[in-house]
Amino acid sequence: MELTLLGTGAPDGLPRAHCPCAACATARGPLARAATALLVDGAVLLDLTPGAALAAARAGHSLSGVRQVLLTHPHDGPAVELPAGLPTAGRVADGRVLTLISGHRVRAVPMDSPGTGYEVTAPDGERLLYLPPGGAPAGLPTRDGNGGGARSGRDAGPAPYDMLLADVTGRPDALARLRAAGLVGPTTDVIAVHIGHEVPPGAELDRRLAAAGARAVPDGTTLTVGEYHAVPDLPRRTLVTGGARSGKSLEAERRLASFPGVLYVATGGDREGDPEWRARVATHRDRRPGSWRTAETCDLVPLLAGEGPPLLVDCLSLWLTDAMDRVDAWDDAAWEAGGEEALRVRTGELAAAVRAARRTVVLVTNEVGSGVVPATASGRRFRDELGRLNAAVAAECEHLLLVVAGQALTLRG
Repeated sequence: MELTLLGTGAPDGLPRAHCPCAACATARGPLARAATALLVDGAVLLDLTPGAALAAARAGHSLSGVRQVLLTHPHDGPAVELPAGLPTAGRVADGRVLTLISGHRVRAVPMDSPGTGYEVTAPDGERLLYLPPGGAPAGLPTRDGNGGGARSGRDAGPAPYDMLLADVTGRPDALARLRAAGLVGPTTDVIAVHIGHEVPPGAELDRRLAAAGARAVPDGTTLTVGEYHAVPDLPRRTLVTGGARSGKSLEAERRLASFPGVLYVATGGDREGDPEWRARVATHRDRRPGSWRTAETCDLVPLLAGEGPPLLVDCLSLWLTDAMDRVDAWDDAAWEAGGEEALRVRTGELAAAVRAARRTVVLVTNEVGSGVVPATASGRRFRDELGRLNAAVAAECEHLLLVVAGQALTLRG
């Protein structure tokens, strides 16, 4: 099955007309994107956008053989003129299946927002799923019906799609749902479409998509569905560091937003009687996907040693505070009498557990030591120990990010 992307942008394109934002200002040349529209084997047109015929011609194709024009979402603005010879465009009722004279089979997939997704099966059996902007499939079961392991035998369900085209940056949870249902697997080619100005184009877009196991292609690209393509290699261990309010926690959460069942490990505890801390915790909790689970613990070694879904640890600086509390590291006499050695054992065990981890792990920590020297001996001790811990954990991670002013800089990986 051959697929030509006549456009890959949001419904109002990229750059947006008259938009002064930095993303639109830099979306020029190959980074510019027309509204998303797909031409499948020259026979099916998914979404009719202005200039579709010209876009097809530039890609070396014609719309003369199109037998079905399907829309995925309400199209705002003035009506789009239907190129001569094309059938009338329309949307299909959820669940309805169309069998075209070309041999393609198209099924309308219900969404959790206004719009319709389309599953297209080629005569030779290749399958793709195309989702509308801002949409995610509704009513998908997980692989055992309730979030557990894969089904087997006659209950195994359909195989993963060969290709998924979706709003990866706007609805990463859609990709997580499909992964949980077993409909996106390790070999599924995930293509980002409906790309708008919410994410800067170029390297930053590529980095965010790679973290989700997805990629973007320029307008006019022709792909062969089912053809092998190297899926972005997801790092097993990532350390995200940065200063206070730099956006490091948001960056860590974003890296796992397209994966189901993530275990979020909060190392800070409840801190009863501290309303400001409770507000911080609530802010973090409210922005996490509902499918994620939370564990409040500093006992990280068993979690790192176990199997399971991705692990997000936020953060190592609070873990170190707890570890130093346990060895009474704040007291100079206790520190000299064995506290320092005991802390080295604990931090060594943590670094070794990170090295041996087999599950995907993203760890958050604070970058310290670049500002004013702490006024107290205990403050300087914490600064020094966190610097040592960060270096030890970073040495065991394939991917290392430094977040500054909300921007992630890749230090490794």
